[in-house]
Amino acid sequence: MQIEKATDIRTLKEEVLPADLAVVGGGMAGVCAAITAARHGVKVVLVQDRPVLGGNASSEVRLWILGATSHMGNNNRWAREGGVIDELLVENVYRNPEGNTIIFDTILLEKVIEEPNITLLLNTAVYQTVKEDPNTIKEVLGFCSQNSTTYRIAASYFCDASGDGIVGFQSGAAFRMGAEAKDEFDEPFAPTKEYGELLGHSIYFMSKDLGKPVDFVAPSYALTDITRIPRYRKFNVQEHGCWLWWLEYGGRLDTVHESETIKWELWKVVYGVWDYIKNSGKFPESRNMTLEWVGLIPGKRESRRFEGLYMLRQKDIVQQKHFYDAVGHGGWAIDLHPADGVFSEKPGCNQWHSKGVYEIPFRTMVSRNIKNLFLAGRIISASHVAFGSTRVMATCAHNAQAVGIAAAICLEKQITPQELAGREQVSVLQKELLKKGQFIPQMALSDPEDLIAEASIKISSELSLGELSFDGPWFSLIYGAAQLLPVKRGKIPSIELEVKADEACTLSISIRSSSKKYNYTPDVIIGQQTFQLVQGIQKIKLDLKYELQADTYLFVCVDKQEKCALRQSETRVTSLVSVFNKQNIPVSNYGRQDPDPSIGFESFEFWVPIRRPEGQNIAMKIEPEIKCFSKENLLTGIFRPYIRSNAWVAELADEKPELFIQWEEQKTISKIVLSFDTDWDYAMESSLLGHAERVMPFVVRNYRIYVKDDLIYEKQDNYQTRNEIILNIPLVTDQLKLIFEKPGKNIPVGIFGLSIYS
Repeated sequence: MQIEKATDIRTLKEEVLPADLAVVGGGMAGVCAAITAARHGVKVVLVQDRPVLGGNASSEVRLWILGATSHMGNNNRWAREGGVIDELLVENVYRNPEGNTIIFDTILLEKVIEEPNITLLLNTAVYQTVKEDPNTIKEVLGFCSQNSTTYRIAASYFCDASGDGIVGFQSGAAFRMGAEAKDEFDEPFAPTKEYGELLGHSIYFMSKDLGKPVDFVAPSYALTDITRIPRYRKFNVQEHGCWLWWLEYGGRLDTVHESETIKWELWKVVYGVWDYIKNSGKFPESRNMTLEWVGLIPGKRESRRFEGLYMLRQKDIVQQKHFYDAVGHGGWAIDLHPADGVFSEKPGCNQWHSKGVYEIPFRTMVSRNIKNLFLAGRIISASHVAFGSTRVMATCAHNAQAVGIAAAICLEKQITPQELAGREQVSVLQKELLKKGQFIPQMALSDPEDLIAEASIKISSELSLGELSFDGPWFSLIYGAAQLLPVKRGKIPSIELEVKADEACTLSISIRSSSKKYNYTPDVIIGQQTFQLVQGIQKIKLDLKYELQADTYLFVCVDKQEKCALRQSETRVTSLVSVFNKQNIPVSNYGRQDPDPSIGFESFEFWVPIRRPEGQNIAMKIEPEIKCFSKENLLTGIFRPYIRSNAWVAELADEKPELFIQWEEQKTISKIVLSFDTDWDYAMESSLLGHAERVMPFVVRNYRIYVKDDLIYEKQDNYQTRNEIILNIPLVTDQLKLIFEKPGKNIPVGIFGLSIYS
């Protein structure tokens, strides 16, 4: 029993937590920054003001994670973000293909608490920032409402991933709020005040069919005049969860200090919408439906944006500007919303795409005036227009991984983030990111510590692509179809296809490429041929006399012809994908993009994939065979298709391909890293949509590693992209042999990279 005498005042319990890095904010950016830093030996305190991790992706908000893949609705092929965010999304698809956000909560919590270098504080809000001098943060104070404890977190470096930028704000870091004028950064897409200066918040709801009639009595605060929501004419009872992104409000208010006001308005809207659906009599299909869940906090889009050493802007994205300090990539459309949100007569979003992914420089993640402050998530240094793209969660998480490794390097070298951002230092950061699976456009890993560069490599087989088997379903050419093929410089191979015509008709086929070698927008027509078809099944052959000057990806494009069908193939191969000139309306893809030239975007066609189990490759015979899958691809330092296949692919008939590595002298080996194909083109949305596969079909599930005849490592049921094998006892040997099992009947073994370290 505890008895306390009466007193004038008491103070809360206080704990002091020293750290190398304090990460404030446990959304996807904070989680990925913390995990990445911890795995590099940094002592991290991760502070989250909510009971779960994930921010807008958590079960409290329930928004899916997206980034450069954009629901597979743009021309950004093989663009999914790498590193820790990839690990988390692959894990979620494996464990949680239904997209249950509660399960995703558990995955994030598990990944964080498994890291011994992370101290996690949930339900803890940072309320004070203490400075050592005008440009240096000393500590932050947080209060946990659940255990009535104040935490004093002192650190060498601080990462603000809080969304609203509480640490940056309190520390005096320069920031902006609202839209810049068009002329400040020469941004033609900058909105007028009439359109609005901020994006609002959204709250979602989820419904459920109970199989029996359900009544609904609206709360007194529910919106009664549904006509205030122009979209009420388009209500769809089947839409719920984050398909209701348009339930948005608050862009004309202070999205920091009036967030509770915005939340209440959104609650009024949600219950008013549901009352209209249930009780207007216009939706009889809702009779058995109940309101299962309504968000308790709003999903925020925009508040403060902090000023870094560089501010990203519209032309950087559209023109795909190259930066010396690039540490990641983006690819979501520049996506701005009207400030009035759900009450606006304007469309709920205004999305314009670039022709490919763009680079994001490290300087956007470093405060320009606080020496030990990193910026992560949606608060990085970007104009309001550029923010319209960088704000999405997978992009935020990818950037934050750069912050995690940057903190480790700064700690080791005892330098500031600003010093690391200089030309003479940043290459160290880029190299470490690439080693951990980060994708940086136009950059390959060159690692002198990797022993594989000194070895000779022998393989049991190598794919020579002469045919994609003529054994798949027929695809009706209701829209154009194309096959992406990696080819070497020299003469373009001839392509033979099989088509089926309902009646005599013409069919046009073209070979196309991209105006930029690293893009996948087929905006250059190399050659075209029109074929006269007769009724029935027939073979046609396209043979262009054209010499390529460099290795590249080509599109074999078959035009729309509704009287005709195209044979597809059941064979699927790493680094190959079929795409279609079709719409993906949720990301404003209507088959092509034709903006008003005055807003600063380009016109082009969209050629996008179809999700499996559909989206088969196009059946074809290729002469001469494509030889782009050699063992040398294991050494390119690029671990996904990019300009080239970058994959060693074995022959389809090779059931257990072997890879033999030999050195001239013995080496000490303590770590082996393998990079497998978890389909970088697939958008692994974390919630709601669901996934047909728990494991991507190209990934090698089973493999073994031998020294001579001794088995030293065996992996069964792999589903992850990167396998980092740490040997408890280092090996001393001059050879290794790896044996892989083919992942599927119609899928050969494909591997993007193999690294070996002492």
